[in-house]
Amino acid sequence: MTSFTAADGTSLTYRTVGGGDPLVCLPGGPMRDSAYLGDLGGLGVHRTLVIPDSRGTGHSAVPADVSTYRCDRLVDDVEALRRHLGLDRLDVLGHSAGANVALQYATRHPERVGRLALVTPSTRAVGLTATAALRQEVTRARVGEPWFPAAAAALDAMVAGRASADAWQEIAPFFYGRWDEAARAHQAAEPGQRNEEAARIFGADGAFDPPATRAALAVRREPVLLLAGEVDLGAPPGLVAQLEELIPHAEMVVQPGAGHYPWLDDPEAFTATITTFLAGPAAA
Repeated sequence: MTSFTAADGTSLTYRTVGGGDPLVCLPGGPMRDSAYLGDLGGLGVHRTLVIPDSRGTGHSAVPADVSTYRCDRLVDDVEALRRHLGLDRLDVLGHSAGANVALQYATRHPERVGRLALVTPSTRAVGLTATAALRQEVTRARVGEPWFPAAAAALDAMVAGRASADAWQEIAPFFYGRWDEAARAHQAAEPGQRNEEAARIFGADGAFDPPATRAALAVRREPVLLLAGEVDLGAPPGLVAQLEELIPHAEMVVQPGAGHYPWLDDPEAFTATITTFLAGPAAA
């Protein structure tokens, strides 16, 4: 792990994987230890992955002011990382809630962002939310799975406001393309990786400015990749398609059979999509 200092003096850390041109990879959760990203399915074979731990997670320090866990405040940490790396521009990958940080960084510092890849992205930064109908499109596709009855019942209970304490565990299979041993191990690690206090503050009042973010995306000329998982409950393809409509130079790819963590479901397909996008022609 390598350390750098945020603008407010908080000590932050990042790890690097692989070789080649750097790609800054922002974790989601929100506020989950970046260890869950692993090596992103072997993506480090093609690029040097620069994977930071958000403040208060992983090896990064807890800040003196916990309000800095708010999404818009995390943008300052990305800029501090860029300065530390000595780069004029960053290629950025944001996963899930990390896409909100990436979008706000691109809004505030558009000249600093080259290629932007958003993987199974959260869309709170642009004011979009998944409807029940969009989520049903992906849950219906899983009806033949042996775990489906229990997971569907738990999801219905959550929607009705009567979820049990184990509800999140029971619906976990909906977030993976295959509910196999690797998926179970990945999900089991999550409780110990998430800073719950930070996660609550991440989306607090003032964290998002959808009109400003939408306006910035509308005039963005650099390419944007939106990678959705075909059966992802967290970011259903229909929701990601709505985000695509807001970005003139966006390309949306739906990875077949993938859930919220597509690099686990099919590493080869995931890395092929990302590397093809990153190697594409520059903006006109």
